[in-house]
Amino acid sequence: QVQLVESGGGLVQPGGSLRLSCAASETIVSISAMRWYRQVPGNLREWVASVGNGGTKTYADSVKGRFTIARDNAKNTVYLQMNSLKPEDTAVYYCYANSGPRDSWGQGTQVTVSS
Repeated sequence: QVQLVESGGGLVQPGGSLRLSCAASETIVSISAMRWYRQVPGNLREWVASVGNGGTKTYADSVKGRFTIARDNAKNTVYLQMNSLKPEDTAVYYCYANSGPRDSWGQGTQVTVSS
């Protein structure tokens, strides 16, 4: 199981930008896919974005065109660049890593979009 630590969350105004980071305890080259999820209290955790080790990226419709996922293998870090933020983007954002049968989750970082 890989250890994941999210950072970069905080308070941002609508229309603003924020970059989240997910630092892994091991090289992410060996991880098949890394993903970002988000969760509002009382709701199910929803998938936001994914990136495979080959660089293939996919996004949820709600964030497509606004969010960008990227991985820096040298830094063992995955990023989520969030632009044009909306109040409905407010949630706890979680990093997820999958490698075969292994599932790993970070503890989450709070993102609040409000004026």
